[in-house]
Amino acid sequence: MKHYLYLLGIGLIWGSQFIFQKMAVTDLAPVWVGTGRALVGFLTLVVICSALRIKGKGGRWFQYSLIGLLEATIPFVLVAWGQQYLDTSIAAVLMGTIPFFTIMLAPLLIKGAKITMAGLGSVVLGFLGLILLFLPDLASNSGNTNWLGAAAIIFASGCFAIALLMLKNMSDEHPLIVARNVLATASVQILAVAWLISPISEVTITTSSATAVVYLGLMCAGIVYFLYMQLIRDAGPVFASMTNYLVPLIGVLLGAAINGELITAYTWGALAIILLAIASNQYFSGREAKKKVAAKPALSV
Repeated sequence: MKHYLYLLGIGLIWGSQFIFQKMAVTDLAPVWVGTGRALVGFLTLVVICSALRIKGKGGRWFQYSLIGLLEATIPFVLVAWGQQYLDTSIAAVLMGTIPFFTIMLAPLLIKGAKITMAGLGSVVLGFLGLILLFLPDLASNSGNTNWLGAAAIIFASGCFAIALLMLKNMSDEHPLIVARNVLATASVQILAVAWLISPISEVTITTSSATAVVYLGLMCAGIVYFLYMQLIRDAGPVFASMTNYLVPLIGVLLGAAINGELITAYTWGALAIILLAIASNQYFSGREAKKKVAAKPALSV
Protein backbone atom coordinates (compact mmCIF):
# COMPACT_ATOMS: atom_id res chain seq x y z
CA MET A 1 0.00 0.00 0.00
CA LYS A 2 2.88 2.37 0.78
CA HIS A 3 4.24 1.87 -2.74
CA TYR A 4 0.86 2.74 -4.27
CA LEU A 5 0.56 5.87 -2.12
CA TYR A 6 4.02 7.01 -3.20
CA LEU A 7 3.13 6.34 -6.83
CA LEU A 8 -0.16 8.24 -6.49
CA GLY A 9 1.55 11.18 -4.80
CA ILE A 10 4.22 11.34 -7.52
CA GLY A 11 1.57 11.06 -10.22
CA LEU A 12 -0.53 13.87 -8.73
CA ILE A 13 2.42 16.22 -8.27
CA TRP A 14 4.01 15.58 -11.65
CA GLY A 15 0.58 15.52 -13.30
CA SER A 16 -0.03 19.07 -12.04
CA GLN A 17 3.19 20.31 -13.65
CA PHE A 18 1.54 20.72 -17.06
CA ILE A 19 -0.72 23.50 -15.76
CA PHE A 20 2.10 25.43 -14.06
CA GLN A 21 4.55 24.73 -16.89
CA LYS A 22 2.13 26.39 -19.28
CA MET A 23 1.93 29.43 -16.96
CA ALA A 24 5.71 29.67 -16.69
CA VAL A 25 6.62 29.40 -20.39
CA THR A 26 4.23 32.24 -21.23
CA ASP A 27 6.94 34.67 -20.10
CA LEU A 28 10.10 32.57 -19.70
CA ALA A 29 12.12 30.44 -22.11
CA PRO A 30 11.70 26.71 -21.32
CA VAL A 31 15.39 26.34 -20.46
CA TRP A 32 15.11 29.04 -17.77
CA VAL A 33 11.95 27.44 -16.41
CA GLY A 34 13.91 24.23 -16.02
CA THR A 35 16.81 26.09 -14.42
CA GLY A 36 14.57 27.82 -11.89
CA ARG A 37 12.78 24.57 -11.17
CA ALA A 38 16.02 22.71 -10.45
CA LEU A 39 17.43 25.51 -8.27
CA VAL A 40 14.27 25.94 -6.19
CA GLY A 41 14.01 22.16 -5.82
CA PHE A 42 17.61 21.96 -4.64
CA LEU A 43 17.13 24.75 -2.09
CA THR A 44 13.93 23.09 -0.85
CA LEU A 45 15.77 19.85 -0.15
CA VAL A 46 18.67 21.73 1.49
CA VAL A 47 16.20 23.30 3.94
CA ILE A 48 14.46 19.95 4.61
CA CYS A 49 17.74 18.10 5.18
CA SER A 50 18.93 20.87 7.49
CA ALA A 51 15.66 20.95 9.45
CA LEU A 52 15.70 17.16 9.90
CA ARG A 53 19.46 17.17 10.57
CA ILE A 54 20.09 14.57 7.90
CA LYS A 55 23.69 14.34 6.73
CA GLY A 56 25.13 12.46 3.81
CA LYS A 57 28.12 10.16 3.75
CA GLY A 58 30.05 12.51 1.49
CA GLY A 59 31.85 11.83 -1.77
CA ARG A 60 30.39 10.12 -4.86
CA TRP A 61 29.99 13.47 -6.60
CA PHE A 62 31.04 12.01 -9.95
CA GLN A 63 28.12 9.57 -9.73
CA TYR A 64 25.72 12.31 -8.71
CA SER A 65 26.94 14.48 -11.58
CA LEU A 66 26.47 11.65 -14.06
CA ILE A 67 22.98 10.90 -12.74
CA GLY A 68 22.08 14.60 -12.89
CA LEU A 69 23.33 14.72 -16.49
CA LEU A 70 21.33 11.64 -17.53
CA GLU A 71 18.18 12.30 -15.52
CA ALA A 72 17.80 16.06 -15.82
CA THR A 73 20.17 17.93 -18.12
CA ILE A 74 20.12 15.76 -21.26
CA PRO A 75 16.40 14.82 -21.09
CA PHE A 76 15.36 18.41 -20.44
CA VAL A 77 17.24 19.80 -23.41
CA LEU A 78 16.35 16.98 -25.82
CA VAL A 79 12.69 16.66 -24.83
CA ALA A 80 12.16 20.44 -25.02
CA TRP A 81 13.82 20.48 -28.44
CA GLY A 82 11.99 17.40 -29.73
CA GLN A 83 8.55 18.65 -28.61
CA GLN A 84 8.89 21.62 -30.95
CA TYR A 85 8.43 19.23 -33.88
CA LEU A 86 6.00 16.66 -32.42
CA ASP A 87 2.44 16.62 -31.12
CA THR A 88 2.17 16.36 -27.34
CA SER A 89 0.46 12.97 -27.65
CA ILE A 90 3.34 11.51 -29.69
CA ALA A 91 5.92 12.94 -27.27
CA ALA A 92 4.05 11.39 -24.31
CA VAL A 93 3.94 7.98 -25.97
CA LEU A 94 7.66 8.17 -26.83
CA MET A 95 8.43 9.03 -23.18
CA GLY A 96 6.50 5.88 -22.35
CA THR A 97 9.49 3.89 -23.63
CA ILE A 98 11.33 4.64 -20.37
CA PRO A 99 10.01 1.50 -18.59
CA PHE A 100 11.11 -0.62 -21.59
CA PHE A 101 14.64 0.77 -21.42
CA THR A 102 14.63 0.31 -17.65
CA ILE A 103 13.69 -3.35 -17.68
CA MET A 104 15.97 -4.18 -20.62
CA LEU A 105 19.04 -2.43 -19.21
CA ALA A 106 18.57 -3.60 -15.62
CA PRO A 107 20.62 -6.82 -16.02
CA LEU A 108 23.54 -4.74 -17.32
CA LEU A 109 23.53 -2.15 -14.53
CA ILE A 110 22.17 -3.91 -11.43
CA LYS A 111 23.96 -6.95 -10.09
CA GLY A 112 21.72 -10.04 -10.06
CA ALA A 113 18.83 -8.38 -11.89
CA LYS A 114 17.01 -10.32 -14.58
CA ILE A 115 14.20 -9.78 -17.06
CA THR A 116 11.01 -11.64 -16.12
CA MET A 117 7.99 -12.24 -18.35
CA ALA A 118 5.73 -10.85 -15.61
CA GLY A 119 7.74 -7.63 -15.36
CA LEU A 120 7.91 -7.22 -19.13
CA GLY A 121 4.20 -7.98 -19.44
CA SER A 122 3.25 -5.27 -16.95
CA VAL A 123 5.38 -2.74 -18.85
CA VAL A 124 3.76 -3.67 -22.17
CA LEU A 125 0.30 -3.46 -20.61
CA GLY A 126 1.00 0.01 -19.22
CA PHE A 127 2.31 1.15 -22.60
CA LEU A 128 -0.91 -0.04 -24.28
CA GLY A 129 -2.85 2.00 -21.74
CA LEU A 130 -0.81 5.09 -22.63
CA ILE A 131 -1.48 4.55 -26.34
CA LEU A 132 -5.22 4.18 -25.64
CA LEU A 133 -5.18 7.47 -23.71
CA PHE A 134 -3.89 9.37 -26.75
CA LEU A 135 -5.46 7.17 -29.44
CA PRO A 136 -7.78 9.89 -30.84
CA ASP A 137 -4.87 12.32 -31.19
CA LEU A 138 -2.62 9.68 -32.69
CA ALA A 139 -5.31 8.64 -35.18
CA SER A 140 -5.83 12.23 -36.33
CA ASN A 141 -2.11 12.88 -36.79
CA SER A 142 -1.15 13.83 -40.34
CA GLY A 143 1.67 11.30 -40.36
CA ASN A 144 4.33 13.97 -40.88
CA THR A 145 6.29 12.92 -37.81
CA ASN A 146 9.68 14.54 -37.46
CA TRP A 147 11.88 11.49 -36.97
CA LEU A 148 14.83 13.52 -35.69
CA GLY A 149 12.62 15.01 -32.98
CA ALA A 150 11.29 11.53 -32.14
CA ALA A 151 14.83 10.13 -31.96
CA ALA A 152 15.82 12.94 -29.56
CA ILE A 153 13.00 12.04 -27.16
CA ILE A 154 13.71 8.30 -27.37
CA PHE A 155 17.39 8.96 -26.62
CA ALA A 156 16.33 11.12 -23.66
CA SER A 157 14.15 8.24 -22.44
CA GLY A 158 17.13 5.90 -22.56
CA CYS A 159 19.23 8.37 -20.55
CA PHE A 160 16.48 8.70 -17.96
CA ALA A 161 16.20 4.92 -17.64
CA ILE A 162 19.96 4.55 -17.05
CA ALA A 163 19.76 7.22 -14.34
CA LEU A 164 16.90 5.31 -12.68
CA LEU A 165 19.00 2.16 -12.53
CA MET A 166 22.03 4.04 -11.22
CA LEU A 167 19.89 5.48 -8.43
CA LYS A 168 18.94 1.97 -7.35
CA ASN A 169 22.63 1.31 -6.74
CA MET A 170 22.74 4.26 -4.32
CA SER A 171 20.09 2.86 -1.97
CA ASP A 172 22.56 2.92 0.95
CA GLU A 173 22.20 6.71 1.11
CA HIS A 174 19.18 8.54 2.55
CA PRO A 175 16.67 9.38 -0.27
CA LEU A 176 16.61 13.05 0.74
CA ILE A 177 20.39 13.29 0.40
CA VAL A 178 20.32 11.52 -2.97
CA ALA A 179 17.58 13.83 -4.26
CA ARG A 180 19.38 16.93 -2.95
CA ASN A 181 22.74 15.99 -4.48
CA VAL A 182 21.29 15.01 -7.85
CA LEU A 183 19.42 18.32 -8.05
CA ALA A 184 22.56 20.19 -6.97
CA THR A 185 24.61 18.83 -9.87
CA ALA A 186 21.69 19.13 -12.31
CA SER A 187 21.17 22.78 -11.32
CA VAL A 188 24.76 23.66 -12.21
CA GLN A 189 24.58 21.78 -15.51
CA ILE A 190 21.22 23.22 -16.61
CA LEU A 191 22.29 26.72 -15.56
CA ALA A 192 25.34 26.42 -17.83
CA VAL A 193 23.15 25.26 -20.72
CA ALA A 194 20.65 28.08 -20.13
CA TRP A 195 23.44 30.67 -20.13
CA LEU A 196 24.69 29.39 -23.48
CA ILE A 197 21.41 29.15 -25.40
CA SER A 198 19.32 31.93 -23.82
CA PRO A 199 21.16 35.03 -22.52
CA ILE A 200 20.12 36.22 -19.06
CA SER A 201 19.54 39.71 -20.50
CA GLU A 202 16.55 38.34 -22.42
CA VAL A 203 14.85 36.91 -19.33
CA THR A 204 11.68 38.67 -18.17
CA ILE A 205 10.10 37.54 -14.91
CA THR A 206 6.48 38.30 -14.02
CA THR A 207 4.50 37.49 -10.88
CA SER A 208 2.68 34.71 -12.71
CA SER A 209 5.82 33.05 -14.09
CA ALA A 210 7.68 33.42 -10.77
CA THR A 211 4.78 31.78 -8.88
CA ALA A 212 4.70 28.93 -11.38
CA VAL A 213 8.46 28.35 -11.18
CA VAL A 214 8.38 28.36 -7.37
CA TYR A 215 5.61 25.73 -7.40
CA LEU A 216 7.45 23.64 -9.99
CA GLY A 217 10.64 23.78 -7.95
CA LEU A 218 9.08 23.28 -4.52
CA MET A 219 6.69 20.47 -5.43
CA CYS A 220 7.64 19.09 -8.88
CA ALA A 221 11.38 18.96 -8.13
CA GLY A 222 11.98 19.18 -4.38
CA ILE A 223 9.20 17.19 -2.69
CA VAL A 224 8.51 14.82 -5.57
CA TYR A 225 12.18 13.91 -5.99
CA PHE A 226 12.32 12.74 -2.40
CA LEU A 227 9.21 10.56 -2.97
CA TYR A 228 10.71 9.29 -6.22
CA MET A 229 14.04 8.29 -4.65
CA GLN A 230 12.17 6.58 -1.82
CA LEU A 231 10.04 4.63 -4.31
CA ILE A 232 13.07 3.54 -6.36
CA ARG A 233 14.77 2.29 -3.20
CA ASP A 234 11.73 0.43 -1.86
CA ALA A 235 9.89 -0.81 -4.97
CA GLY A 236 12.58 -0.87 -7.66
CA PRO A 237 13.29 1.22 -10.78
CA VAL A 238 10.81 -0.57 -13.08
CA PHE A 239 7.85 0.07 -10.77
CA ALA A 240 8.99 3.68 -10.28
CA SER A 241 9.33 4.15 -14.05
CA MET A 242 5.59 3.45 -14.41
CA THR A 243 4.99 7.01 -13.29
CA ASN A 244 5.56 7.78 -16.98
CA TYR A 245 2.23 6.05 -17.67
CA LEU A 246 0.42 7.61 -14.73
CA VAL A 247 1.58 11.23 -15.05
CA PRO A 248 0.04 11.99 -18.51
CA LEU A 249 -3.19 10.33 -17.39
CA ILE A 250 -3.42 12.42 -14.21
CA GLY A 251 -2.55 15.49 -16.28
CA VAL A 252 -5.59 14.79 -18.48
CA LEU A 253 -7.83 14.23 -15.42
CA LEU A 254 -6.61 17.42 -13.74
CA GLY A 255 -7.15 19.35 -16.96
CA ALA A 256 -10.74 18.11 -16.98
CA ALA A 257 -11.28 18.99 -13.32
CA ILE A 258 -9.70 22.47 -13.48
CA ASN A 259 -10.29 23.59 -17.07
CA GLY A 260 -13.47 21.66 -17.79
CA GLU A 261 -11.86 19.59 -20.56
CA LEU A 262 -13.78 16.57 -21.84
CA ILE A 263 -13.04 13.11 -20.41
CA THR A 264 -13.68 10.41 -22.99
CA ALA A 265 -14.14 6.66 -22.78
CA TYR A 266 -10.52 6.36 -23.94
CA THR A 267 -9.40 8.11 -20.74
CA TRP A 268 -11.34 5.75 -18.45
CA GLY A 269 -10.14 2.73 -20.44
CA ALA A 270 -6.54 3.92 -20.17
CA LEU A 271 -6.97 4.45 -16.42
CA ALA A 272 -8.19 0.87 -15.96
CA ILE A 273 -5.35 -0.63 -18.05
CA ILE A 274 -2.58 1.44 -16.40
CA LEU A 275 -3.84 0.62 -12.89
CA LEU A 276 -3.97 -3.07 -13.85
CA ALA A 277 -0.37 -2.87 -15.12
CA ILE A 278 0.81 -1.27 -11.87
CA ALA A 279 -1.05 -3.80 -9.73
CA SER A 280 0.26 -6.77 -11.72
CA ASN A 281 3.84 -5.49 -11.43
CA GLN A 282 3.56 -5.33 -7.66
CA TYR A 283 1.77 -8.67 -7.40
CA PHE A 284 4.38 -10.58 -9.36
CA SER A 285 7.24 -8.67 -7.69
CA GLY A 286 5.82 -9.78 -4.35
CA ARG A 287 5.77 -13.40 -5.49
CA GLU A 288 9.37 -13.14 -6.66
CA ALA A 289 10.36 -11.66 -3.30
CA LYS A 290 8.80 -14.62 -1.47
CA LYS A 291 10.68 -17.05 -3.70
CA LYS A 292 13.92 -15.17 -3.05
CA VAL A 293 13.55 -15.65 0.69
CA ALA A 294 13.43 -19.40 0.23
CA ALA A 295 15.77 -20.02 -2.69
CA LYS A 296 17.66 -16.73 -3.15
CA PRO A 297 17.24 -16.51 -6.94
CA ALA A 298 18.45 -13.57 -9.07
CA LEU A 299 16.86 -10.23 -8.26
CA SER A 300 13.70 -9.59 -10.28
CA VAL A 301 12.89 -6.22 -11.76
